[in-house]
Amino acid sequence: MDGSNSVGPNAVNSSSLRSGSSIRSSNSIREVNFVDLGSRARSRGGADSDGFGMSQREINDDDARLVYINDPIRTNEKFEFAGNSIRTAKYSVLTFLPRNLFEQFHRVAYIYFLVIAILNQLPQLAVFGRTASLLPLTFVLLVSAVKDAYEDYRRHRSDKIENNKLASVLVNGQFQHKKSKDIRVGEIIKVFANETLPCDMVVLSTSDPTGVAYILTINLDGESNLKTRYAKQETLAKNLENDKISGLIKCEKPNRNIYGFQANMEIDGKRMSLGPSNIVLRGCMLKNTAWAVGVAVYAGRETKVMLNSSGAPSKRSRLETHMNKEIIFLSIFLGSLCTIISICAAVWLRRHRDELDFMPFYRRKDFSDGKNDNYKYYGWGMEIVFTFLMCIIVYQIMIPISLYISMELVRIGQAYFMIRDNQLYDESSNSRFQCRALNINEDLGQIKYVFSDKTGTLTENKMEFQCATIAGVDYSGSKASLQGEQSGYSVLVDGKVLKPKMNVKVDPELLRLLKNGKGTSESNSIHNFFLALAACNTIVPIVVASADADVKLIDYQGESPDEQALVYAAAAYGYMLIERTSGHIVIDIQGDRQRFNVLGMHEFDSDRKRMSVILGCPDRTMKVFVKGADTSMFNVLDRSLNLHTTETKAHLHAFSSMGLRTLVVGMRELNASEFEQWQSSYETASTAVMGRAALLRKVATNVENNLIILGASGIEDKLQLGVPEAIESLRTADIKVWVLTGDKQETAISIGYSCKLLTRRMTQIVINNRSKESCKKSLDDALTLLKKLSSVSGAAENAGRSSEDGLGTTGLIIDGTSLVYILDTELEDQLFQVASRCTVVLCCRVAPLQKAGIVALIKKRTSDMTLAIGDGANDVSMIQMADVGIGISGQEGRQAVMASDFAMGQFRFLVPLLLVHGHWNYQRMGYMILYNFYRNAVFVFVLFWYGLFTGFTLTTAINEWSSVLYSIIYSSLPTIIVGILDKDLSRMTLLKHPQLYGAGQRNESYNTKLFWVTMIDTLWQSMAIFFTALIPYWGTDVDIASMGDLWTLAVVILVNAHLAMDVYRWTWLAHASIWGSIIATWICVMVIDAVPILVGYWAFFHVAGTGLFWLCMLGSVVAGLLPRFVVKILIEYYRPSDIQIAREAEKFGTLREFESAEVEMNSVSDPARG
Repeated sequence: MDGSNSVGPNAVNSSSLRSGSSIRSSNSIREVNFVDLGSRARSRGGADSDGFGMSQREINDDDARLVYINDPIRTNEKFEFAGNSIRTAKYSVLTFLPRNLFEQFHRVAYIYFLVIAILNQLPQLAVFGRTASLLPLTFVLLVSAVKDAYEDYRRHRSDKIENNKLASVLVNGQFQHKKSKDIRVGEIIKVFANETLPCDMVVLSTSDPTGVAYILTINLDGESNLKTRYAKQETLAKNLENDKISGLIKCEKPNRNIYGFQANMEIDGKRMSLGPSNIVLRGCMLKNTAWAVGVAVYAGRETKVMLNSSGAPSKRSRLETHMNKEIIFLSIFLGSLCTIISICAAVWLRRHRDELDFMPFYRRKDFSDGKNDNYKYYGWGMEIVFTFLMCIIVYQIMIPISLYISMELVRIGQAYFMIRDNQLYDESSNSRFQCRALNINEDLGQIKYVFSDKTGTLTENKMEFQCATIAGVDYSGSKASLQGEQSGYSVLVDGKVLKPKMNVKVDPELLRLLKNGKGTSESNSIHNFFLALAACNTIVPIVVASADADVKLIDYQGESPDEQALVYAAAAYGYMLIERTSGHIVIDIQGDRQRFNVLGMHEFDSDRKRMSVILGCPDRTMKVFVKGADTSMFNVLDRSLNLHTTETKAHLHAFSSMGLRTLVVGMRELNASEFEQWQSSYETASTAVMGRAALLRKVATNVENNLIILGASGIEDKLQLGVPEAIESLRTADIKVWVLTGDKQETAISIGYSCKLLTRRMTQIVINNRSKESCKKSLDDALTLLKKLSSVSGAAENAGRSSEDGLGTTGLIIDGTSLVYILDTELEDQLFQVASRCTVVLCCRVAPLQKAGIVALIKKRTSDMTLAIGDGANDVSMIQMADVGIGISGQEGRQAVMASDFAMGQFRFLVPLLLVHGHWNYQRMGYMILYNFYRNAVFVFVLFWYGLFTGFTLTTAINEWSSVLYSIIYSSLPTIIVGILDKDLSRMTLLKHPQLYGAGQRNESYNTKLFWVTMIDTLWQSMAIFFTALIPYWGTDVDIASMGDLWTLAVVILVNAHLAMDVYRWTWLAHASIWGSIIATWICVMVIDAVPILVGYWAFFHVAGTGLFWLCMLGSVVAGLLPRFVVKILIEYYRPSDIQIAREAEKFGTLREFESAEVEMNSVSDPARG
């Protein structure tokens, strides 16, 4: 509540109710509240904010920013505050090249190939052409740089548009246009309807005579409901263009807290306090207000929304990060091979040092031109060094640069099928799945934590009034009819029919009592109940046109969707709110239009958990109407006057069991002396500079007592379709779901029940604190409780009792105020210990950067993959912080989508995205990486074995063209096709058994053990290929080119047959690529050997005419693959994985066998841990 408005017939509080929702009965849940009881008197909540607001201490000059109103020169004289220019782009012209190259060279393989390219520039080591050695790496770097440059160009373009927007700034007594980037702190700015605020400004005046301004904060907190901000009476009356205004605002330094603002303002010698209701933040939009004028207090990067925006990070997939480690291992292994060759070459040169001058194929002496000098011989020591370096160049394909190109192509193919998946298509918004980051597709298969926003992500942000209990009578259930939806309530105003924009289901019996039962105590209770719903709120009725020219619709706008639902319900029963000003409201009651003076209002806060309004009624009585959470309302009732408390509690319990949000409504009459006492106390509290929130809360508490209970309402928060089922599937997949929301605690708890995240048997740990010390104590107490519950749960399991009694399931509920004292302090570790032991975590009233802090809490302390999903600008930091960020393309703008890695229309799409596409992508990519290492290593090992038998001179039997084509034509296409199309399990199986998702969480498709097992298998296969062909031809006169052709063909057949053994789903493309690659290799070998100018002319045609050639080829392939085939069968028979069990059950098993497989998978995955 704001002290700017005097209390009287034309006064109203300057703040409003955000929402009120129920807390379940203590009989239905175990709730442990760790609240800082000792600090209640100095709580930051209350009228100024909810959780973030004024403290009792005055702002010190050292801790304050001094803003001289309409004097930017003096304001910036001592300290040059930040200008209003913003920058979200990552690079500049000067920093692009070095920074982009630095980021790209995080890929260890790029460093490796850079070293290879540099070595190849030396004349002594030029195995390949100097230019050709640079082309592959240059091409890959260039493609990535162009993509990054384009993305950053879009950011620069967006920044330029934002910075060059025009704003009206007061200059020399007149408002003139000025670019947004040129606005300075201290200047007075005028904003018009539907314009976005260019900076954070304190409101001085508005077009409304009472100083109210309606704003849309969708870009800050993701909420699409209108909120109210107020100008002080002292500035409201001034004509800013004619009257020269001057004054001083002493405010807190720039901070990230979007829910709080602490300041004092001096105008004309009068000093007053400012709170969150007096400041409008950058990014908010002015609605339903012609104009508003304010003074800039924070600009540019110092605005709250920019301080809550973290830069766009460079994301790399977990597989790729892990792959970098394997590349380092391979580099060391390659160095070992080169060292072996070098040492052996040194021994060979020393042993044959007397024969080197005239030895065939080596001849050291150069007798050309009559000279007798050494021919490119640099001495024994240097020859060893050159041999080592040349080995690295020759064997460089051990680490394939083509792997990165293959990975990008596979990711593009995977993205195409995700985009075209109809199960990810949202009909309501006509939007398909968007893949905005192609480099982390496979991370979707390894997610362990999901951090979700609430409003617009889990819910549709649409509330519907369902039922009510009035005077102990339950008006719900089968009595409800569609009468309200069919006809609705309407009134005649100025010859036009006025009716609510949204119709509500009504209860016929309740309607009958309202119309026919007047004069009875029952009808009086019903009358007061609906009058409270229509009046006790901050809803603004806005008249809009309809398709019928004679019919106008009333659109109820307000901060809270709960309030909207209640006002629409009141209108459906004949209590239609028609007009609201700061001093009065007009309500049409069953055709009788009545005016009520708003004498005062106390907003909702988390301590009182209720709001109240004082009305001056037409019959000259004064009444206090109060609504709030049941836990707070039942404590302020006059028990001697309330005969229906027991029945109301029972009905509330029933409503809660239905997943409805509940509010209790009460009232009492005020006599003249009570009103005067309240008015005096209120004026004193509202003008206090220090401790204003606590004083106003005390005034509200004094008037909100001795109430008569009128009844309670039940509102359904419309979840998005399939949200409870989606959360259940994710938890079955051992994925932990955390909800991070800017909403109040009660709202978060209510939605937790609705989406089945919270259960009635779950023990709730609630942490609401106002100091660091109390936070530490609460965390210590929570940890002690969790350890105790864990031991009790373990004892219950040992006793054979079911864990469904709820002893082992806990939910942590923590608010943003507590997180202020916990995040980025030593208490983070304690919070992590508590949160990681809980089944569910709900964080409420959190600022955008706090959401990112919670994600970072997990990322810094575990190796688990995180995913964040949200729909508003307030979710951007969280989305960017998580390993995978998903934006919901819903009703809350495009900021979340623009900052995300993936975007989709509904939360429920997470299930097919993660459990199906994520699983497939991870399995395919993991296998493809291992296979690429394998196929290149086989080829290198064949070259290595050959080097051991040729004097360690690095000559090669395999044609140079075949070496080049091996990674391009011979073996690259099949792995790309399989990486895009192969499916180890069907979609139906993966959705039916979410436990199968655990394979990715356990890194079953790619891990260090699997890598080294593959390398051992590679070693054996290369030996089988080389020696199976060498031994039969030993001592014969076959030429080396023929042997090279034999080895080339055998290797290609072997690696493609190896791939064929591992294909799960055969398609015509898989057949064409695998067998087509083998055929293409034969054709290429024959074409190469048919070119007379190349070495080995006609070699293949000579050797292929013998039976020994075909026998060696068949024998080498069989010998290479046989051990793998045997081991594969033994593992699948004796130690099958979840995937193998499911595949067999899917392909061969009966229903009974499939059920037994499910039991085994359940025991392995243990979903209860999630």
